Amino acid sequence: MKVSLNWLKSYISVDLGPSVISEKLTMAGLEVEAIEEKYDYLTHIVVAKVLDFSRHPNAEKLSICRVDVGGDQTLQIVCGAPNVRKGMFSPCALEGAVLPGDLKIQAGKLRGEISQGMLCSASELRLNSDASGIMDLEGEYEAGTPLDQALKLSDTIFELNLTPNRPDCLSMIGVAREMGAFTESGQKVKPPLFSLSREKIGKESIHTHAEIEILAPDLCPRYSAGLLFDVKIKPSPFWLKERLEAVGLAPINNVVDITNFVMMEMGQPLHAFDFDRVAKGKIIVRRAGSDSEFTTLDSKTHTLQPDMLMICDGERPVALAGVMGGENSEITDNTTRVLIESAYFNPISIRKTAKITGIATDASHRFERGIDPDGTVNALKRAVSLIAELCDATVAQGYIDVYPEKFVPTDIELSATALNARLGTNLDADAIKRILESVEFEVEKKDEDKLVVGVPSFRVDVTRPEDLSEEVARLWGYNNIQTSYPLVPAEGRPLSPKVGLRKKIRRILSGFSLSEAINYNFIHENSCDRLNLAREDKKRNVETILNPISDQMSVLRSSMIPGLLETMKKNNSQQTPSVRIFEIGKIFHATQKGDLPEEIEMVAGLLTGNRSEQTWYSKKSEIDFFDLKGVVEGFFEALMIRDLKFERIEDQSFPYYQKGHAAFIKSGDMLIGTLGKMDAKVLKNFGLKQDAFVFDFSFNAIQNLLPGSITARLLPKFPSISRDITIIVSTSIAVGSVLKQMDAFFGRESLIEHIFLFDAFEGPPLSEGKKSLSYRIIYRSEEKTLKEKNIQKIHDALTKMLLNEFDAYLPEL
Repeated sequence: MKVSLNWLKSYISVDLGPSVISEKLTMAGLEVEAIEEKYDYLTHIVVAKVLDFSRHPNAEKLSICRVDVGGDQTLQIVCGAPNVRKGMFSPCALEGAVLPGDLKIQAGKLRGEISQGMLCSASELRLNSDASGIMDLEGEYEAGTPLDQALKLSDTIFELNLTPNRPDCLSMIGVAREMGAFTESGQKVKPPLFSLSREKIGKESIHTHAEIEILAPDLCPRYSAGLLFDVKIKPSPFWLKERLEAVGLAPINNVVDITNFVMMEMGQPLHAFDFDRVAKGKIIVRRAGSDSEFTTLDSKTHTLQPDMLMICDGERPVALAGVMGGENSEITDNTTRVLIESAYFNPISIRKTAKITGIATDASHRFERGIDPDGTVNALKRAVSLIAELCDATVAQGYIDVYPEKFVPTDIELSATALNARLGTNLDADAIKRILESVEFEVEKKDEDKLVVGVPSFRVDVTRPEDLSEEVARLWGYNNIQTSYPLVPAEGRPLSPKVGLRKKIRRILSGFSLSEAINYNFIHENSCDRLNLAREDKKRNVETILNPISDQMSVLRSSMIPGLLETMKKNNSQQTPSVRIFEIGKIFHATQKGDLPEEIEMVAGLLTGNRSEQTWYSKKSEIDFFDLKGVVEGFFEALMIRDLKFERIEDQSFPYYQKGHAAFIKSGDMLIGTLGKMDAKVLKNFGLKQDAFVFDFSFNAIQNLLPGSITARLLPKFPSISRDITIIVSTSIAVGSVLKQMDAFFGRESLIEHIFLFDAFEGPPLSEGKKSLSYRIIYRSEEKTLKEKNIQKIHDALTKMLLNEFDAYLPEL
């Protein structure tokens, strides 16, 4: 909204500079976005003295003038004004000046004679409407003086960015009220005068000609109207045009300009009807109902909704209430009788109508934020008095004011103690009373702490003590509120253990050259089918998205694996065959209809492609199950989770793994998750052509297995001795089962420090169905250096136990 400083000074005396006013308005909550000087264009317009003139030899109506523009500079200017004379002072536009209407002045020739500028009329400079000749500056001036200085012309235009809760400031009087609050004397706004002389008041009453009926009082609680006769439609006087142009409104005619002027002055939108075009002299305020279309003033036809509020005459709609008038009742040059509407409409209703129709007007902007319900009659009287004066009109006696739902003033009880606690201030009740009264709140002091505040009708945004606290803060000055800190030092809340664990998992897996993937929580609805899941599998309990962003993301994921496979596919399509990725995220299992799904956090990863890039020093070799298993073992080793067990998955509970190439991973009796090689059919379902290996772990299980504390022991003082055992067993015997027996034996012997498999072999010369397993056992004592004789008995016992337990035999030497 644009605000003219000169216009504001009509209501309040202000001696502050524009920059100070801008700062104070902004700090009071009325942000000033821009400041411009209205008469900046007069910078290159100077006072010129006509030294002499002669008739143009080639044009009867032109004169050649020699003018003094200051600084010992004399210019020749061709002028067509009939009132030019020797010795007169007149505005002169120098070369390079830009006049209103974007007219740029350039030196040139007119009918063969040089013209080095332009002597201007008052109309050309937008100083008044006189265009009969060049402007005659009466009195004595110094040639070359900028015109704005010579005539003391000054007006600053402030552009305000108002928040939606301050509709009271969508008017000159509203802004003047705010400015008065921060003047030293706390000035009050001088209201505009709207008295009518007796000769302007006709003999007929408005009630004999017009009738108002409100059929939708919930949408129109108040409707006021005035009537004028013998109205003469003509251009507005210069002062009115100047006021409107200063705030960005284009003049139209005197009646329409007056309604716009009063709206900008008082914040009350008005509408003028050609009363001769109002059928039966009746105005009915109702919902659109069965009316389907309406043509507005801009000649556009709009489709109506049944709940839209309409202003109708005795036969048809004539206006979209609070938004725009109708083409069928607009003011024309032939209008002689004018009905002025001044109403209060429901803000929500106006907002809906403006939104649906796509019409944004100054009127709807104010109505949808909320205007003063008690201001309709004052604005009506102001408009009627101006029309009577400027349009030579006669005013019908009285006015109509239909007010079915009267405004009830709000009283708020305010505690000075509570306000100070809320703001961190130390204001007494008298100071608070003085501050609130500066913007026209009515305040009654009950005692030293309690105040009863009457909220003015134009402050529709103030409804509770907190709102009054905000008023006091902004008017007293936010800068005056001292910064304070809590007496008790603030302590940061410790991060959730899950946050730290996620960071640690990312760091560990990144150390194994896995990159983190972040996939959507949404997957394709056929993902479970592509994983070959059984009908009774819990992962098929997917939550369907009501409004998916695409058919590829129509359900919440019940497994992390589809997302990882899709990521692998995208990388493969970009000629990136080797992919090592992991993801930490949630899966979702649908529960009862209407309930939120069960959320389970998971850690999953995928390996595919080659172990390393092919170079001159290494051969190409593809990743296999044991690469995945090594990553998993290293991962849990870094987390210090011990006693891991890998158990082969024998059934079809995880059909997306290749049979015989998948395992459960456990610690004690707790299941952590699974890992394995993806089944070839599943890979085909996802459009993949190379092997992929995945792991899928429960985040909560990992968290529960983390050690509560970490213990340390001294480095060994004595050297170790290593001995190997090679046994030949059936191929059906798992390596893990052998290690399990050896671990059990290890528990009974304190000298055994570590056991691990270092070789496995199948094929000739071994018999079919047999395999060779070679283990290395590390022996160490904490008390002495071991010798062969110290460990021979233990080693023989371990060998004997393995041979008996697994029906094994030793290889032939």
